[in-house]
Amino acid sequence: MTLIAVASGKGGVGKTWLAVTLSHTLARAGRRVLLFDADLGLANVDIQLGLTPHADLGGVLAGQVTLAEAVLAHEGGFDILPGRSGSGTLAALPPATLEAVLHGLSDLARRYHTVVLDLGAGLEPTVQRLAAFADLLLVVATEEPTSLTDAYAVLKLHEAAGRGASARIVVNQAPTRAAGTRTYLRLARACTAFLGRTPPCVGVIRRDARVGEAIRRQTLLLARHPNSDAAEDVEALAAALG
Repeated sequence: MTLIAVASGKGGVGKTWLAVTLSHTLARAGRRVLLFDADLGLANVDIQLGLTPHADLGGVLAGQVTLAEAVLAHEGGFDILPGRSGSGTLAALPPATLEAVLHGLSDLARRYHTVVLDLGAGLEPTVQRLAAFADLLLVVATEEPTSLTDAYAVLKLHEAAGRGASARIVVNQAPTRAAGTRTYLRLARACTAFLGRTPPCVGVIRRDARVGEAIRRQTLLLARHPNSDAAEDVEALAAALG
């Protein structure tokens, strides 16, 4: 079983879309996959997929349901553990509560080959703890200077937590693969110079208008546009992760 956290320093870089699409891609490859919407307080996996969950993480924290009871099976072949949007209390969980959630997640994860954690954007302690909990951290960045700066901040904190070796970089919304590689190299140079480590790039996802169209229709990209550039790139990312 592998836990993969998907993070970004700022919003608007396609982090949740990538977590959803990666989960679908891995499921299509025959893996049992759980997507955990761990964007505590601003969860939107269910919104992006047009779902109305019967239960969510808020219910788990309130003692109304267990983690397993909150799991929702998606027609794409993977399971979802929904978060709860708009609850500021979830964005700053007490450490003991968070550890209890992680303990429960460890037990639940044994049912799956892969668990994908969609983390919240930002640098809050809760986000850092979830990132450190995962086996792999995928840091999503775009060519925008603010995205690169914030992605570096995520990588710096992850390094400070002693987990730098687990970090990988994904460049999203790249005009071309070559442009995406150049974006990665800008971020990699800063990491090499100031962190003493160069996180590998495991994927470049090209900008694709069909991504936005699938999101607006609340459908999975690989179901609606399986031969699109972005779908092809996420499949390559899944293959690179093993």
